[in-house]
Amino acid sequence: MSLWKHYHLPRSIEEAVELLNRYDGQARVVGGGTDLILEMQAGHGPSVEALVDPTCIPGLDQIVEEAPYLVIGAGVTHSQITTDPRVVRGGTCLGESCGVIGGPQVRNVATLAGNIAHAMPAADGSIGLLALGGEVEIAGIQVAPADSEVVRRWVPLDKAFLGPGKSAIDSTRELITRLRFVPTRAGEGSAFKRVMRPQGVALPMINMAVLLRLDGTGQQVLGARVTIGPAGPRPFLATQTMDFLSGRPAVDETFARAAQVAQREVGLRSSRHRATQEYRAEMIRTLLPKTMAEAAERARAGPGT
Repeated sequence: MSLWKHYHLPRSIEEAVELLNRYDGQARVVGGGTDLILEMQAGHGPSVEALVDPTCIPGLDQIVEEAPYLVIGAGVTHSQITTDPRVVRGGTCLGESCGVIGGPQVRNVATLAGNIAHAMPAADGSIGLLALGGEVEIAGIQVAPADSEVVRRWVPLDKAFLGPGKSAIDSTRELITRLRFVPTRAGEGSAFKRVMRPQGVALPMINMAVLLRLDGTGQQVLGARVTIGPAGPRPFLATQTMDFLSGRPAVDETFARAAQVAQREVGLRSSRHRATQEYRAEMIRTLLPKTMAEAAERARAGPGT
């Protein structure tokens, strides 16, 4: 039995959205297909009438600067992200997070937009982009009293997730078109870490990303963003930990105490396929301070270090 009947390669965002709506919920957006196709083959979800592949739409395979943002097209692969010097310099934790997804073959076709659309709580790319305060652009049809038109809107990345595998973006009618973040400036630095099993399924036991903004002396934290996964039903923004860090010395003692705040804040659970709740808590205690220290060191050294 065929998993789909039609495969479309639209040449514009408007055509892609119109195709999705023409199938009235019976089509799905597909990019690299490294998640969706495998899920369909495994029988996780019903077959569909059509797949709509936006990766041939001009411009969606590019990373461009639109001040003050660095904008990543929905067709950009993880490999493109990890090798782009602007991401390496101004979005270090994102480059690091995309660089550990799957193997080289997966990274060469899988997209960050697909990573986000899949909406898993510990998706590496989502954790990295969330720490940078990323946003996602969504295209869909807005029905007006006399007509309908394709409109685009930017939303904060943390608003794109509803739960494990549940996205706020309706991939049967809406399309992720672009992603963006403000690159780190002088006095800011970011870092990403993960722990995974050396064999078997290449899924993180736990991962985390940190963005720190330091004062002119490099001795005090002025602001922070801390993300952890899986630490709840969605990629987790550790707001209590962020509040704790603000205004404190950028030293190891502060980072160790912040990790204790994070341990209390997160919602960890045991997974027989990945790790126990206790192991994950211990990794936050030991690995999160190292991630913070690395972000602080990069903030002191300057962008791109």
